[in-house]
Order: sequence, then structure tokens, then C-alpha cells
Amino acid sequence: MKKEEPANMETGLVIKQTRSMNCSRILNLMVLFGFMVNYMLRVNFTIAIVDMVPTHKHNVSIEQATNFSTTPSNDTNATVSWTHSNPPGVVKFNWSEYEQNMILGSFFWGYVLTELPGGRLAEMIGARPVFGYSMLLASMVTLLTPMAAKISIYCLIFCRVFLGFTLGVTWPAILPLAANWIPPNERSKFMSNMMASTLGAAITLPICGIVISAWGWESAFYITGLVGLAWSTLWFNLVFETPADHPRITEYERHYIETEIAKQSKPGTKPKKLPWIQILTSLPVWAIVITHGASVFGYFTIVNQLPTYMKYLLHFDIKSNGFLSSLPYLGKYLMALLAGIIADRLLNSEKISKTMTRKIFTFIGVFTPGILMILQVYFGNNQVWSVMIFTIALTLNGAVTGGYLGNGLDIAPNFSGTIFGMANTLSSFGGSLSSYLVGKLTNNNQTFEQWCIVFWILAGTYMCGAIIFLVFGTAKTLSWNSGPSAAEEPNGISTNDSEAMKPLKNSSSS
Repeated sequence: MKKEEPANMETGLVIKQTRSMNCSRILNLMVLFGFMVNYMLRVNFTIAIVDMVPTHKHNVSIEQATNFSTTPSNDTNATVSWTHSNPPGVVKFNWSEYEQNMILGSFFWGYVLTELPGGRLAEMIGARPVFGYSMLLASMVTLLTPMAAKISIYCLIFCRVFLGFTLGVTWPAILPLAANWIPPNERSKFMSNMMASTLGAAITLPICGIVISAWGWESAFYITGLVGLAWSTLWFNLVFETPADHPRITEYERHYIETEIAKQSKPGTKPKKLPWIQILTSLPVWAIVITHGASVFGYFTIVNQLPTYMKYLLHFDIKSNGFLSSLPYLGKYLMALLAGIIADRLLNSEKISKTMTRKIFTFIGVFTPGILMILQVYFGNNQVWSVMIFTIALTLNGAVTGGYLGNGLDIAPNFSGTIFGMANTLSSFGGSLSSYLVGKLTNNNQTFEQWCIVFWILAGTYMCGAIIFLVFGTAKTLSWNSGPSAAEEPNGISTNDSEAMKPLKNSSSS
């Protein structure tokens, strides 16, 4: 006799993961590939710039280049390099280290402007259009980047600023989508899909290294831009704002998702106005913001500067540079996936409180990379040790998926986009600051001693950020997450809702 499956007391539906959960799987896959493409569009420049700037001074002037049937830019900074590692006619640019870091940092000038508005906009009009159209525009500007670089350095900077402007909304926009689709105790694993950005970097750097070696630096932008356009088309056809909006979802899947989410945040209780005062005076919110800023400051410093460091200090060629630069990002994604799975299992087992789970994984993901940056000061001039330390540091950083990264969904799911927008705004300033600092420290002075200063700064930033979350972080759902409609009833919970909210009381005790 076939054993009956347990049923949900509220819906009467069978409680189990079945093959009917197709829409959730598609959402997870689209978010995973979306953040891969997101970082393809972002990091293609960090490997391309290695080839855009000549290592040696064996270049010809613009006038000499035209004798070889080449039509370079009218920019006086442009030259054409006729080395054996590039096809004939590849345009090169005599940018100083300061100019290179200014171009790299210009991405964050636009990025910082749309973080907070992006999160709030996603809460108001939906994450689907905000995330989708931003990726579409970013793909289009990526395709135009080679032409902009040939026109002038200022056109290139404008493209990078605009790219940052479009991609700035993506990270905070995805959290409101998770609040609509992902049950609370499955969100750590979902957050690992966002860490697929590092997987995108791990794939982009070696592939771009190969295609640049074969066809020149322009090919990196054309390939990644076309991939972005293809993903954007799929996104608008496969992803919808809520389970109720999806035209192909099964009744079982929709009821399962809506019922599980209702246990934490009952539909209809979202405040109409943003509680700015409560958000800005909340220590748990600032713990997320500061810790994320510290973590991403370290990450952006490494992601933007690692190819350059490997070129000038470790002396790797373009192919080896691309491959070895990708190792830390591959490790980070694998750790992010593993940490998300383990964190969700710990939460479902209820052996460790949600708050303790978030703090343990934040310590692993943010504090330990700081220790490893100290080791880089003593061993970073060795090729093998340096690559190993960078790889382990970024691998461990992936553990934040089980830590602070999804903590905004714990404390205030209705305003998770705004909270993450605040966090990413601070981290964007950090990304721009890191490019400025490295540019100032290494301009015409690419020495290991100067890079040691960078490593000490990273160590202090990582460890201070982790300590702040360990002291002030929590996973309790904060009172201002629910609006007046819920507060009007006795004890802030209506009689009809009391049974549905019991699981929330239990989880809040963590």
C-alpha cells in the first residue's frame, strides 16, 4: 500500500518538492545566469585593459600606422601595436597607471547613483522590469565600448559610468523578487545564485584571455555584449514578478510558495510608506550596510586589480593571467553554493538559531579573508603563494551567502531592496575609492612594497566589517517591517492571522 504524503494543515496540499516546481527552478536558473552575465559585462574590461595598454614601448605613431592600412582613432593617446601576440591593426592606448585606474573606477561613479533608487524602485514597480531593462541597456553599451575607446578616453569613461548606472540597480532589485518567490528557509541557497557573479568572472577572464590573444581586445566586449542581449530576451519571457502573475505556474507550486512566505510576512501588511527613521536608526541595518561595504571593498579591489597585479608583479602572460585570475572567482561561487545549502539545512533543523547561523558564516566569509591579506604581505611576491592566497581568500568570502548577504530578508523582507540598496551604495563608494587608492599608490611605482600597503588596508577593512556584524547583527524580524494594518489588531496581529504567524514568533526567537 502506497504511503500517504503529509499535507499542509492550511491548504490541504501535499508538502514535498516535486517536479511541478518548474517555475521556481527556472527563476533560480535565470537569476544564476543573470548574475554571471552581470559580471561578464563588468569584468571584461579588467582583462581587456591588460591588452589595451602596451607592455613595451615598441609601438608606432598614428601617422606610421596609417601606412599599414590601419585607421586608428584621432585620439593622440592611441597607438597601434604590431606585436606577435595580437592581430595586425589592434589599437593600443598609452594610458598611465593613474588613467587606467580612473577608467576602472569610473564604473562606480554611475554605479553608486542607482543602488538605493534601484532597490526602492523594485519594491514599488517590481524587480522584473528593473533588473531586466538594466541588463538590456548594459549589454548595448558594452557593444559600443570599443568604438568609444577609439574616439577618446572621455567617451570611454562615459560608457563605463553609464554601464555602472545601469548595473547599479541589479543587486538590490533581486531581493524583492526573492521576497515574492522564495520561502524564508530556502533563501540562503537562493542568495548563492547572486554569487554566480563570481562564476561569471571565473568564466569570462580565461575565455576573454583566449579570444583577446586571438582577435584582440575588442572581441571581449562584442562577445559578452551579445550574451547579455540573449539573456535579456529570455528573462522577459520566462520570469514574472510574483507566482500569481506567472501564466504557466501550477496551483500546487503557487500555493506552496505563498503559504510558506505568509508564515513570515503576511500579505497585506506591507507599510505604504518607507519607514526611513526606523531604517536609518536601526543598528542591525547598519551592521548589514557596513559589513557589506567592507566585504565588497575587498572584493572589488581584488577583482579590478588582480589582472594588473599578475601582469606587473607576477609577470604572467595574457593567457595565464586570464586563467589564474579566474580561480578565486570559481572558488567563491562553489563556496557560496555550499554555504547556502548548509545554512538552509541548519535553519530547517533548528539546531542553531538563525542569528548565530548568520554570524558564523559572516565570520568565515569576511574575517578570515582579512587574515589572509596579512599573509599576502609576507608571501605575495611569490607566484605560487600569491595565487593560492588570493584564491583561498575569495573562496572563503563566498560564505557570506549563509551570513549577512540575505540578512535583509530576515529583519525586514518588505524593505530588503532598500536595505541592500543602502549597503551597495556604500560598497560602491568603496569600489571607487579602492581604484583611486591603488592608482595613487602604484602610479609609476609598481613595486611589491606599494602593494603591501594595499594588502594591509584590505586586511583592516575585512576584519573591522566582520566584527561590526558579530556585535550588532541579528536575524529577528523587526517591528517596523509590518504596517499599521497589522498593528491595529490586538498585539499587532489579527485573529485570523494568528495561526499563520506562529512560525514567525518561533523563528524570531533566534
